[in-house]
Amino acid sequence: MEKNGKKKEIEENRFPGYVLVEMVMTDEAWFVVRNTPNVTGFVGSHGNRSKPTPLLEQEIRDILVSMGQTVQEFDIDVEVGQTVRIIDGAFADYTGKITEIDNNKVKMIISMFGNDTVAEVNLNQIAEL
Repeated sequence: MEKNGKKKEIEENRFPGYVLVEMVMTDEAWFVVRNTPNVTGFVGSHGNRSKPTPLLEQEIRDILVSMGQTVQEFDIDVEVGQTVRIIDGAFADYTGKITEIDNNKVKMIISMFGNDTVAEVNLNQIAEL
């Protein structure tokens, strides 16, 4: 407590000096992150400039919840082979067949300009037909 009985609100920094990055781990993206000025190391890296291990989905959720952010739950029950409609994003209004489901991401085959194309979208971007 401060003088005169007033409380002082202090913001706690849970990860001082850390930056969390969500990215697709390509060689080019890894080069840019690794060569960013003042970046000295990576959590989950085994040294010798090896690529770091990504956080698990549950670890990400725990961090977001601890920071007071809401974590979206997906109420959709889809399976590989099912045809669904994309309702949001660059591929909105396309329909396609699901080929892979990984965490909250879905890979699917859509027909674009007469050719089959692989699209990767989040579960919240699709709807059952």
